[in-house]
Formats: sequence, C-alpha cells, structure tokens
Amino acid sequence: MRLARENRTWGAVRIQGELRRLGYRVAASTIRRILRISRVPPSTRRDKTWRTFLRAQADSLLAFDFFHVDTVTLKRLYVAFVIEITTRRVYLLGITDQPTADWVVQVARSLASDLEEAGHRFRHLIRDHDAKFGAAFDAVFVSIGIQVVLTAPQAPQMNAFAERWIGSLRRECIDRILITGQGHLRHVLDVYVAHHNAGRSHQGNGMLLRAPNDEPNMIPFPVRIDTIRRQQRLGGLLNEYRPAA
Repeated sequence: MRLARENRTWGAVRIQGELRRLGYRVAASTIRRILRISRVPPSTRRDKTWRTFLRAQADSLLAFDFFHVDTVTLKRLYVAFVIEITTRRVYLLGITDQPTADWVVQVARSLASDLEEAGHRFRHLIRDHDAKFGAAFDAVFVSIGIQVVLTAPQAPQMNAFAERWIGSLRRECIDRILITGQGHLRHVLDVYVAHHNAGRSHQGNGMLLRAPNDEPNMIPFPVRIDTIRRQQRLGGLLNEYRPAA
C-alpha cells in the first residue's frame, strides 16, 4: 500500500518487482487483489518470425532510437539512445536541436568506439526507417561486425523495447517536468537513466524483476519493514527503496 500510495503510476508487476528487490516474494495477483486494480501493460504482439528472431538473438541485440522533447521556450530537442535487449540497460548517446545525418553518424562512431573498447558481444542493431539514418550510419556498425536490422515501415512494435523505454520515460519523468533547455534535459535524463539501470525493477525476458545493474545471482534476504528507506530523485518524481545502512 505504501508503494502504491507513493507511486501512483506503478502497476502490480512494477510493485512486485520493487518488493522482490527488497527481499519479498509476492504474487502479482495478490498485489492486484490488495490494491484492487488491474492496470498491467498489455504484452507486445509481434510477428512470430520476428519474435523468434528476438528470442534467438537477444543476447547479441542492441536497439537504437530517437525521441524528442519540447522545452518551455518551444525549442525541440532530439535525444539518441541505445538499449541492450537482454538486460534492458540503456545508454544515453547524445542530445541536439539539429539531428543532421552528420551528427547521427558521429553518434554512431562514438558508440562503435565504446563497444570496441569494451570488447562487445553484439551482432545485430535494430533501427527504424527514420530519414536521419543512412548508409554511412550502417557502415559504421558493419565495420565492427554488427549487422543493422531494419524494422518494417510504420511498425514501431518491431522496436518495442526502445519504444517501451521511451513510453516509461515520458510517463514517469519528462511529461511531468518543464524542461528549460539542453543542459536541464541532460541532467534529467542522466538521473532517469541511472534510476532505470540501477534502481528500477524490470519484468523483461530473463530479468526476474531485477534492475539491469543488479547482481544476477544474488537473492536478497527480506529486511525489516521499518528499516526500508525511500530515496527521492528529481524532486520526488522517482522513488527508490533500499534497506537502511
């Protein structure tokens, strides 16, 4: 009840994940019954062949996408990011008010360089048919052994992992804040990405209701209820729960 009261946008599975990270295993059906709600996001329906491809290649898949944010001065800013399909870990790549083809290629080169230094395991990168992409963008990834996979035209569900993250970001964060400029947006996104990667449970395939940065083989022991502390971020828009030190 406390989690539901302090986080009005959280559904039963989201609360279930937060409880699991605190050491409590509770069925989502039990949470729904207690809260008397049933607002669980519908599963994404995808073509069987595409779904089979995603399942088979998930460990080696990245998804690249853009979204835009309008500031209080009506200036539109564009944000590039990439998400790992298996872990749901997100990386912010760049923000600009002029998303030219040259800028997109430069973002791709920076990402490719970081992947090379990290000894990447990725073999495919999903992107859509946005005009900002081009042959030079694809060539950057082909040069390091990553095949670019295009989604079908006007089929956002084929890039559902990236689209879902954008939706969560908007619902939980940027639709509830007045963005004043590029520096402000960078700060807000840095905080949200850190929250997404380290402080938010996920229900994705194999995630077991963990955060992307959680230790995969560690099962936390339940902690005393009165020792659980809330850490507020972005003025209370985001909440994270930890046992008291």
